[in-house]
Amino acid sequence: MFIDIAKIKIVSGKGGDGKVGFHREKYVASGGPDGGDGGRGGSVIFQVDDNLSTLLDFRYKKKYVAAAGENGGSKRCKGKDGADLVIRVPRGTIIRDQKTGQVIRDLSDDEPFVAAKGGNGGWGNTHFATPTRQAPRFAKPGQPGVERDIILELKLLADVGLVGFPNVGKSTLLSMVSAARPKIANYHFTTLVPNLGVVSVGEEQSFVMADIPGIIEGASEGAGLGHDFLRHIDRCRLLLHLVDAAGSEGRDPLEDIEKINAELAGYSEFLAARPQIIVANKVDLLGEDRAPVEALKAYADEHGFQFAELSAATNQGVAELMRMTWNALQELPPVFIYEPEFVEAVEDTGGTRDWTVEKVEDYYVVSGAWVDKIMGSVNVDDYESRQYMDRMLKSAGVYEKLEEMGVQEGDFVVIGDLEFEYVY
Repeated sequence: MFIDIAKIKIVSGKGGDGKVGFHREKYVASGGPDGGDGGRGGSVIFQVDDNLSTLLDFRYKKKYVAAAGENGGSKRCKGKDGADLVIRVPRGTIIRDQKTGQVIRDLSDDEPFVAAKGGNGGWGNTHFATPTRQAPRFAKPGQPGVERDIILELKLLADVGLVGFPNVGKSTLLSMVSAARPKIANYHFTTLVPNLGVVSVGEEQSFVMADIPGIIEGASEGAGLGHDFLRHIDRCRLLLHLVDAAGSEGRDPLEDIEKINAELAGYSEFLAARPQIIVANKVDLLGEDRAPVEALKAYADEHGFQFAELSAATNQGVAELMRMTWNALQELPPVFIYEPEFVEAVEDTGGTRDWTVEKVEDYYVVSGAWVDKIMGSVNVDDYESRQYMDRMLKSAGVYEKLEEMGVQEGDFVVIGDLEFEYVY
């Protein structure tokens, strides 16, 4: 089954928490803090795998979570880092942000891409020892992992795309010039998935050709199969536009060209501007009547397209067309690679804006990412740690805001997971 688009959620691993620990050893008095740091959480990494040609695996599994880092240990032992999660995808896969649709990464090279970085491990209490605070009873928690909803979209990497109405000979041509073996039969929509083949025209002279199926009138609006597969022409540097010159199915070849080009324009103006070679196929069925071929050649000349004629069934003109295609590719830019558009929003966790105070019944509730970060590193059972919390909340203006809202001594205040009575 050919699947070329999938929506998934990726979650990197949470960093391990730092350890609150103290050295204990016989004959060693007041050994001091020895809590180790937490391990780093695992990252979610995408890697191109040329053995894959579809996104089928992502149809059944929608959530991918990397391993969390281990917590720190005693004797300054650092927790083990969480294992990275490597997700393998076909070459040409584009990662998009689900919310905005912006491109995060075009996976067209062999470089691994870190799509969600694991959270850093928290510091153990060893880091917080000072000459005046020799026995800190608090440590920092590990940072949370990154959650991201993304879209995987496969756009085939091919130099040349074969386009045209069904049953004009695209699959036959691909099977003759490459090792690809698409299904071939004399009925419409024989080809249900894009097929790729490597065409060799000489020593170290080759290019990739793709047979794009199902493009008919109305394809850009969802008719037939073209709506699903038009995206695979996006990267093609050159289009071979095959038409049935003999009109063996009762259609006008010139009208066929106009209709297919209209569908390309309906999908993308850049696709409509792609260079084309008009290929008059099935000329063996014309006999002595050259009028249809001459009409197609005149149309190509008028619109600035190159022109070729052949009979894919009898191999007439095939070698000449491949040489013409190779020469045309030498004058065209390389395969298009999508530049990243997505810019991740950076949370402001160091200022005073990222918190709010609201009154809920008899409680004053202080919330926000900045508050969560501060409270995550506080040990409420430790006097020095509570002093640190008071200093941070006071410097950020939280207490001042509470008093502006009318908090009285004895009122209940909720900050993070901590609930207490307010005292001036």
